[in-house]
Amino acid sequence: MARSVWAWAKVLGGLAILGALAWRLGTEAFLDGLHVIDGSTLLAALGIGLLTTVLSAWRWCLVARGLGIRLPLRGAVADYYRALFLNAALPGGILGDVDRAVRNGRDTGDVGRGVRAVVLERSAGTAVFVVVGLSVLLVVPTPIVPRNQLVQVAAAIVLAVSLTVALVAWARRRRGASLVTRALGTAAADVRRGLLARHVWPGILVSSAVVLAGHLATFLVAARAAGSTASFARLAPLMLLAMLAMLIPLNVGGWGPREGVTAWAFGAAGLSPSLGLTIAVVYGVLAFAASLPGAAVLVVRWLRPSAPLPEPDPAVPLPSTAGQSTARPAAARPSTARLSAPEPVFDDALPARVAAISVPA
Repeated sequence: MARSVWAWAKVLGGLAILGALAWRLGTEAFLDGLHVIDGSTLLAALGIGLLTTVLSAWRWCLVARGLGIRLPLRGAVADYYRALFLNAALPGGILGDVDRAVRNGRDTGDVGRGVRAVVLERSAGTAVFVVVGLSVLLVVPTPIVPRNQLVQVAAAIVLAVSLTVALVAWARRRRGASLVTRALGTAAADVRRGLLARHVWPGILVSSAVVLAGHLATFLVAARAAGSTASFARLAPLMLLAMLAMLIPLNVGGWGPREGVTAWAFGAAGLSPSLGLTIAVVYGVLAFAASLPGAAVLVVRWLRPSAPLPEPDPAVPLPSTAGQSTARPAAARPSTARLSAPEPVFDDALPARVAAISVPA
C-alpha cells in the first residue's frame, strides 16, 4: 500500500511541476522544444546515446563480473537499451532497471545477486556524477548557488557516507546473525568485490566520467538547437544543476524537476527562463529518442521464441563467498521446465529494492 502511494506521489509531483511551468511560462516553450528538433539533431543524440549506453553496459559488466556473474557485453548493451526505453516510457523512471535486474538474475539463477549488481552499477554512476558535478560547481564561479551552500551539501554527503561506512564496520564486528547484520555484511562484500576491486574501479571511473560528458554533450546539442548562443563555460553549471535535479524522485519518466530547475537556473543566470525550459524539453525528447533502440530490442525478443536454459553442470563451482562452500548442492539445481516457463516481466516485490537508483543513465 505504501509503495503504491509513493508511486502515485512521484507521478503527481512531476505533473504538478510541469503544470506550474506551463501556467507560469506558457505552453509555447514546450511546443518550441518540439519544433526546433531536426534530423541532424536526432542523429547527434542517437550517436551520443550509443556511446553512453555501451559504456554504461560495460560498467554493468565490470560490476557483475566482480560479483561472480558472467555478463557478455553484447547482451548487456541490448538489456541496457531496453531498460533505458522502459525507464523513459513508463512512470517512475526505474521500472526498466527493475526489469533488467530481475531478468539478469533469472538468467543466472540468482535474482538477488542480479538485483545487487544493478543497484551497485547505478549507484557507482550516481556517485561519480555527484562528485564531479559538485566539484565543477565549486570550481566554476556561478551566481546561481552560493559556494558556501555547495560546501554544506558536499559536507553532508561526506558525513552520510562516513556514517554508512562506520555502521557497516560496526555491524561486521558483531557476532549476531540478525537480518540487518547479514544484509550489511553482504553489502560490504559486494562493494569490495564489485566496486573496489583493482580490476573494476578504474573502468567504473572512466566509463562514468565519459557517460557524464555524453549527457553534457546532449544538453549542449539541445541548447544549440533551441537557439542558445551562450558559451559552454556559462552553460555547464546550469546543465549540471539540471541533471542533479533529475535525482529528485518526483518525475514522470524523467520529466518534472529537470524542466523546473533549468528554467529557474537560466532566469537566475540572467538568461531567459523560457529558453531554459525549451532546452530542457529538447533534451528530454533527445534522451527519449536515444533510447528508442530499446523498443526494437523489446519487439525482437517478443517475436523470438525463448529457448529453455540448459541445466547447470553440478561439477561447475558457484562463485565463492566467505565462509561458504563453492560446491553446487544437488538440491539447488533449477529444472529446465521451471526456467523455461513464461514469467511476468516485473516483480512487485523488487521495485522498492531499486527505488534509490533512479539516476540519469
